[in-house]
Amino acid sequence: MDWGEPMKAVIQDRYGGPEHLRIADIPVPRPRKSQIRVRVLACGVNLSDWEYLVGSPFYARLVGGLLRPKHQVLGSDIVGIVDELGPDVTGFEVGDRIMGDLVMVRGGFAEYACVSASEMVHVPGELSDEIAACLPQAGGIAVAGTEELKTGNTLLINGAGGGSGTMALQLAKAAGASVTAVDNASKTEWLKSLGADEVIDYKAHDFTDLGRQWDRILDMVATRGPKSIAGALSPHGTYRALGGNVGILLSLVFGGLAYRSQKKSIGMLMVPSGRELTRRVSQMVVDGQMHPHLEDVLPLESVPEALRRTGAGEVQGKVVIKP
Repeated sequence: MDWGEPMKAVIQDRYGGPEHLRIADIPVPRPRKSQIRVRVLACGVNLSDWEYLVGSPFYARLVGGLLRPKHQVLGSDIVGIVDELGPDVTGFEVGDRIMGDLVMVRGGFAEYACVSASEMVHVPGELSDEIAACLPQAGGIAVAGTEELKTGNTLLINGAGGGSGTMALQLAKAAGASVTAVDNASKTEWLKSLGADEVIDYKAHDFTDLGRQWDRILDMVATRGPKSIAGALSPHGTYRALGGNVGILLSLVFGGLAYRSQKKSIGMLMVPSGRELTRRVSQMVVDGQMHPHLEDVLPLESVPEALRRTGAGEVQGKVVIKP
């Protein structure tokens, strides 16, 4: 990548905790073929950023670099103003406000970022920079995780208090489902105010030990094997995990096959990330079908603390960084 004048960015040189992050001056990148350079207006903080920071689960290293990070700058849900167009870019002009999920390459916790034109869409005029930055990754997960819900279905969301969970809760209630939210006790009353029919404190109760069953389970971080999950699924029920330990995920994918005879579907949530989903999610917010819960907007200097709180599950909804 070509480089120009210096800019401020939050740098990751190694895997580890937030204490290893630092603010630094690095050269402003120059866009290559099919890339756009944006002046970053806002960037959402996601659990995937925490995973790339600590290098765990292992799939974060498979994508981000086995021994050390391939990309120094985290932050994938980027909203920015087009600053320069690379060769062969069409459909965008300098000055356009655009957004997209750059989870494979990241780069949003900086003043400028080079992004793939094929991943970006125009931000609807009705959305602020901060709200738009909450949407590409978390909104896409919420939409994919609640597809085909029907009136009367029961849904359990494990990790309901984050960005994806809160939007999934809204979509599920709009579909007529009864929603059980699982998160830490500090979010109980807040989740009920968002429409949750019931809230379970995961530190006090394991939902798979309650002797109950749900039609759908959406699990933000899988920690249980297929046998436990199957017991919590109704006949013809569906369980989908978004992330978690690689061993657990593999056990769910392959071990879950044993429960097909019980008409129970156990596997991973496949999110068709890309510009079409981002465009769909942003329009759903414009139309009032869902709305992200924005807890705070913070400067670049606060990225380490924002990531710590995200990794610890302390954030209610979303935190956005605004360079």
